[in-house]
Amino acid sequence: MSEGTSDQVAAHFRGLILSGLIGAGDRLPTVRQTARDFGVALGTAARAYRMLEAEGTIVTRGAAGTRVADQPSALPGSVLAKLRAAVEEAKELGTSRAEVMNALRAIWDAEHRIPEQTPDP
Repeated sequence: MSEGTSDQVAAHFRGLILSGLIGAGDRLPTVRQTARDFGVALGTAARAYRMLEAEGTIVTRGAAGTRVADQPSALPGSVLAKLRAAVEEAKELGTSRAEVMNALRAIWDAEHRIPEQTPDP
């Protein structure tokens, strides 16, 4: 993995959980292992885990380790299926991850933008 910030490390695990690639009760790597995997300081990995714990995505259970919460937020199955299909098609067409993410952000932002009010004549 490349270097990252605590936000990037948290986003990585959040994505795995939202996508269903890891689920409720699954154990996450130790903070030390995560720091090694991402090439970040131990404190950065620990901060990422604290962020995820604060939002209720993961729980730390002492000797049982850090695990995905019993009720983590997840994307609805229909949304997840459409995203997976879109990613697969983008890969087949040679579209980069960055291009897909930029397009998704632009579409999301355009759909959630408050329409400008035009003054009454």
